[in-house]
Order: sequence, then structure tokens, then C-alpha cells
Amino acid sequence: MLKFFRKIFGRQATLDMQQTGELVTAPLSPDQLSKPAFASGEGLPLMPTLEPRQLIVGCGQSVGRQRQQNQDSIYIFTSLLASNNAQIPIGIYIVADGMGGHEDGDIASEVACRVLGEYLIRHLYLPLLHPDQEPPEQSIQEILQTGVQEANSALHKAAPKGGTTLTAGVILGRQLTIAHVGDSRAYLVTTEHGLELITRDHSMVNKLVEMGQLTAAEASEHPQRNVLYRALGQGEPLEAEVATYTLPKSGYLMLCSDGLWGVVHADEIQRIISAGPTPAEICQNLVAAANQAGGPDNISVILVQLPT
Repeated sequence: MLKFFRKIFGRQATLDMQQTGELVTAPLSPDQLSKPAFASGEGLPLMPTLEPRQLIVGCGQSVGRQRQQNQDSIYIFTSLLASNNAQIPIGIYIVADGMGGHEDGDIASEVACRVLGEYLIRHLYLPLLHPDQEPPEQSIQEILQTGVQEANSALHKAAPKGGTTLTAGVILGRQLTIAHVGDSRAYLVTTEHGLELITRDHSMVNKLVEMGQLTAAEASEHPQRNVLYRALGQGEPLEAEVATYTLPKSGYLMLCSDGLWGVVHADEIQRIISAGPTPAEICQNLVAAANQAGGPDNISVILVQLPT
């Protein structure tokens, strides 16, 4: 098992994941799951200390108030390997937003989630359960990049006129790797930095903002703000943006489609997260806020409470 992590992350990351001591394996009580309910001074909930360290996940989804069909798809896989030698939370989280201007956007997003999810299970998760197996030749970044390309190829066959965004987060221990194409987003939410965007929108309007030709305020009102220059289904080869982070000691990972972030202001998103109490309820409240703001698009959100 340690050989696997040294291969894909390096020795120091492996050392960070090693934990020893007696494990408490009793299931969480409803009271434990409902905490934290009160915010800290910075406005984020106080995280309970759990043994073994684990990921607590919620999600929310809605067709919105102005669409007839849901073209978003999500994929959630959460696991935990806890032994005398290691406590390794494992999570695979994907949000895909089928492009509304394309035919078969719903099929495209579902295929993208299914294919990438299956690829990551086969090439990352299953090898972890076979300690005598040789670790993969590719790094986790390379595995994610190849998985996105596999999803893109499958989409061309299953929905040749379809297109979709794809944002995936993989957690192994204290390491987070993000693969991203399009304008669905990934955020880290911490007391230190608040709501921190860690992906870059692949939209024409955002490109103009990066070039200094538009302000962020102008971009938010631009009539072509949803036009993407990079998405699955637009052609091959396709390259995702991939980056690896060390997870903060507490906080959240949030993945969402633009049906949430494009409608609900960042300050309001952070306020709702701060109000708690559980990731599942927070996600339902975020979806409700997007619908109350008009719900012009499909809404999808995944919220992962990180281990303390």
C-alpha cells in the first residue's frame, strides 16, 4: 500500500498519511453527524474530531425553474482504508454539465461521469486494495488526464452531437487532485481563505478577463458568458487542466455547475455553508438559494467535509 502512494505522490506525501494508535470504529451517531452547527469567528463551522479520519459528503441537484430537462450529472464515490498502519480517506467526485446548446447534453454528461468514474476506480482505487500488485506506471495526474480523454472518446461515440463540462476531484489521504474542463468549478472553503476558487473557467468571457479586456463585473453580465472554448465533445485531442493540492486540516471541497455559482453570489454561498449543519443539508440549502434567485439553469453541487 505504501509503495502505491510513493509511486503516485512521492515519499513525503506517504509519510503524511501514516497514522498509528487505537481506532474507534463505532458508527457515527446522529448527534455527531449533525455537528458542527455553530460557526467559528471566521464564519465556518467548527469541525468535530473523528476517528478514524473520514470524508463526509453531501450533494444536491435540481432541474431549476426555467429548464425542462436536467442535463447535469454527478458521480460520488467515498471510501476509507483504516488499519493499524494507515488512515486513508479516499474520494472520487465528479460534476458534469451538459451543454444546453448541444443535442444530447444529458447523455454527454452522464457518459463523462460514468467513464471517468469507472476509469479512476479501475486504475486508482482497485490497485490500492491489492498491496502485492505493482503500482501504476502513471502518476495520479496522468491517470486523471488519460481518464478525461477516455471520457471524451466515449462521448463522441455515444453522443456525437453532445458536449459537456467535466470537473473531477480525487482525494487520497491529504492529497487532492483536480481535473477540469469547461466552467463547472471546484472550490476549497476554509476559515483562513474563505471560498477559494481553484479552477479556471474555460469560457471566452473569462479569457477576455484574463487578458484585461473585461472586468469581472462586465463578464458576469456579458451575453456570451456561457460560451466555452474547451469542453468534452468539442474535438480531440482534449487536454484537461490538472493540479494537485495538499488539503487543509479542516474545511470543505465543493464542486458545482454554473447553475449554482453563476446565480448565487460567493458571499451568500459561504454564508450558507457556514450555517451548516451537515453537508447534505447545506447542499439542499444551496440548491434552494439558486432556485430562489430564479433557477435559470440546472443546478448541481457536491460538498465534501474534509477530515480534521
